[in-house]
Amino acid sequence: MSDETREIYERARLGQSVTLGKRPAVLVVDFSRGFTDPECTMGSDLTREVEATNRLLAVAREHEIPIVFTTIGFEPNLKDGSLWLEKAPGLGDLLVGGKWVEIDPRLERREEETVILKKGASAFFGTNLPSILVSQGVDTVVLCGATTSGCIRATAIDLLQYGYPTLVPRECVGDRAQGPHEANLVDIQAKYADVVPLEDALSYLESVKVASST
Repeated sequence: MSDETREIYERARLGQSVTLGKRPAVLVVDFSRGFTDPECTMGSDLTREVEATNRLLAVAREHEIPIVFTTIGFEPNLKDGSLWLEKAPGLGDLLVGGKWVEIDPRLERREEETVILKKGASAFFGTNLPSILVSQGVDTVVLCGATTSGCIRATAIDLLQYGYPTLVPRECVGDRAQGPHEANLVDIQAKYADVVPLEDALSYLESVKVASST
């Protein structure tokens, strides 16, 4: 962030911290093979981000914190893609039942962990994510996935609007290009969620476990 941007945001009183709850969930947005494998039109090498997310998932699983994955997939006729496929036709490679829609196997998704199929940018748009979070008593979300400038940003906005304090571990989100990635992290931090180091997110999950056991 440039000094000028920092001064503008500080003058606007942007970027304050949210108050975290005690019943978090981890939401992993679109770490499907179509986004984490550079062989796919929409993909890029997100190995570091996947590995960082694995560290977070290990703690969540150890402490029985809910984990929800999302993936994007369209029917072969692509009519369910609506206008999005006109804007980003590469999304047409993500066909339901195809390999690009599968959650990246390196994340070792477990049978009890929910997978939501979505057809829009936000994990909330046209899905039952709100009822999933409510039914499990979730009051805070740790948000990981791809892409920072697309589905992560859109989901962070909706998490705020649905009333969920959100942490975005910097190491656990990725994009195809560094410029949009960094710019959107600045804006997410300013307006929608707390962008934090992975270690801070891990410490939060550990603190929740300690508090619930005392």
